[in-house]
Amino acid sequence: MDSKIVEDYLADEQEFKERARLLGFAEAANFYWYHTVDLGDGLVTPGIYDYRHSLSSFRFPDDMRGMTVLDVGSATGFFAFEFEKRGARVISVELPSLEQLDRFPGQTTEQLLKKIERMILPNLPGAAPSQDGTASPHWLDSKEIYFRLLDGPFRFCQTRLNSKVERCFSTIYELSPQKLGVESFDMIYVGDILLHTFTPWQALAAVAPLVKAGGLLVLSQVMPEDLGDRPAMHYVGGDDPNGDDISWWWPNKACFEQLLKKMGFKTVEEVGRSKGILRSTAYAFERPVLHARN
Repeated sequence: MDSKIVEDYLADEQEFKERARLLGFAEAANFYWYHTVDLGDGLVTPGIYDYRHSLSSFRFPDDMRGMTVLDVGSATGFFAFEFEKRGARVISVELPSLEQLDRFPGQTTEQLLKKIERMILPNLPGAAPSQDGTASPHWLDSKEIYFRLLDGPFRFCQTRLNSKVERCFSTIYELSPQKLGVESFDMIYVGDILLHTFTPWQALAAVAPLVKAGGLLVLSQVMPEDLGDRPAMHYVGGDDPNGDDISWWWPNKACFEQLLKKMGFKTVEEVGRSKGILRSTAYAFERPVLHARN
């Protein structure tokens, strides 16, 4: 671990809290920030992912005026707000609740919440300390965790940015023109979402028909390179019901290419690599960016 990166991240987190309190937004200190978003007035959310300097690797259109764009799995909303800044009408999709997260058959909501708590407790204020000084489990209910993890941060940024991004609460499997209120999209962005789906091919099959003729699907996530050139998926869920980070499958690039073409996309190409550092752990990542056109 690069301690300087983590120290800078923690310093940014503290600076954000102090600046938010000074501006009268003390509630923002209770949120878990997935993305770094510049909200103006010196207020920059301390996201564990900062994509501001790697946006060019995604090869998004610079001018999105007249485009209708779908951001699937917005989290804090960095990409949705970026698309809006470029002129697009944007619909942001997020889960209705944490209960809708995919889980292994037989896994309970209780086990699911434990996993989420282990992921976010080091970064989320308000945890009740146990006798040994560590955070105790189940200190918040699922609705409160959902608000602090997903909806609260997004809504806070949306208000500060005076954003008109539209919101749709749905699992990726249930997306449809009727639910979204839009027949089809000029561009759909799917970031680190499919690795959290138990059936990523079914998730892709729900999204593919929503891309209009001549439209663009942008997909970026971890794609293992040690599986060879043949289409394959690496299972990362482990064998312990409580031991994973809500991740299931890592398809390789060849697998995505064939699945997308089978779903009607004429071309699928890698246009860049998203490189960065998970700021809370100093873990360096590099993920292919695929553009699929139908």
